[in-house]
Amino acid sequence: MAREMTILGSAVLTLLLAGYLAQQYLPLPTPKVIGIDLGTTYCSVGVFFPGTGKVKVIPDENGHISIPSMVSFTDNDVYVGYESVELADSNPQNTIYDAKRFIGKIFTPEELEAEIGRYPFKVLNKNGMVEFSVTSNETITVSPEYVGSRLLLKLKEMAEAYLGMPVANAVISVPAEFDLKQRNSTIEAANLAGNNKLGGQDFNQRLLQYLYKQIYQTYGFVPSRKEEIHRLRQAVEMVKLNLTLHQAAQLSVILTVEEQDRKEPHTSDTELPKDKLSSADDHHVNSGFGHGLSDKKSGESQVLFETEISRKLFDTLNEDLFQKILVPIQQVLKEGHLEKTEIDEVVLVGGSTRIPRIRQVIQEFFGKDPNTSVDPDLAVVTGVAIQAGIDGGSWPLQVSALEIPNKHLQKTNFN
Repeated sequence: MAREMTILGSAVLTLLLAGYLAQQYLPLPTPKVIGIDLGTTYCSVGVFFPGTGKVKVIPDENGHISIPSMVSFTDNDVYVGYESVELADSNPQNTIYDAKRFIGKIFTPEELEAEIGRYPFKVLNKNGMVEFSVTSNETITVSPEYVGSRLLLKLKEMAEAYLGMPVANAVISVPAEFDLKQRNSTIEAANLAGNNKLGGQDFNQRLLQYLYKQIYQTYGFVPSRKEEIHRLRQAVEMVKLNLTLHQAAQLSVILTVEEQDRKEPHTSDTELPKDKLSSADDHHVNSGFGHGLSDKKSGESQVLFETEISRKLFDTLNEDLFQKILVPIQQVLKEGHLEKTEIDEVVLVGGSTRIPRIRQVIQEFFGKDPNTSVDPDLAVVTGVAIQAGIDGGSWPLQVSALEIPNKHLQKTNFN
């Protein structure tokens, strides 16, 4: 018996030594599968390197480790990511974003009508599914899956340029609440891009609606020009980002007033007229409004809309949305037969978790500070790249991903 144990021990030591020597002196295997985070606002791509056990989030040609989920269509080409952002002001009606919100989803006519007013580009109803109308050399319709495929193709090209080899397989993350149709639509987008798939606009909207109300009360009109709506949206996004670091942020946008649409300004707490909502968007600021600038042409003038947004105001506008974050958390704890005191660490994922009030809500609920050691913008792509390494058979794998099933848990849609 002792002799058998000695032989077994020697065999184990031999295998360990062989693995160590292979890791030190043999060339590491080339990654076969990439991991992609196809986000609503930003997307990114990563690769797991066997041997070192490290994940590399791959930058684009200009060094950005994530790209905006935005696609622009012109007469000559299709532009993706930051190139699309540069065209968005001059080409808002042909610049598509938020496509992930529509991918594989069936809408009621009422739901779709509410969505149409949010965007400067044309959203069409195709039997409850969404298509986008764009005009380049001709007017065409494109699906959310096609828009997603252009983003995936860009990420694939970034990975191939970095690795110096073709990439044919990818693991793509999807939200847990995606149903089968939405997951299959994501696979369709991946296939269109040539990949084999293995495996905070709501906050902005509240602030945007508030600004529309302020503009209407002061000037008697609601912005209707698509390029100006887009610039206002961009300004709102920058305000949200700045408020994660500062107590207040400035917003400044030039708007065009068409006199035939202008009414007497209202200084009271007047509601926006219903007929104006569809021409703009769907919701308070120490406001300063610039005076009229120069006449552009007869019947038109420009005004400089300036205001300071406080973090307190932003939090007040979105407080009910912040509290809704706790609903799926409470449901998961309930179905898992867990008390919140049994949770050791709370890791925040996604860019919106940088918002101080969201972190405060989580801290108050669990009675402990959330773990912020992981970059919330890169947490998903890091995890999916590790899973890609596992699916690709990387060795020696120093990191493993394991899902421990809980018999009490079941899939729940929190939409």
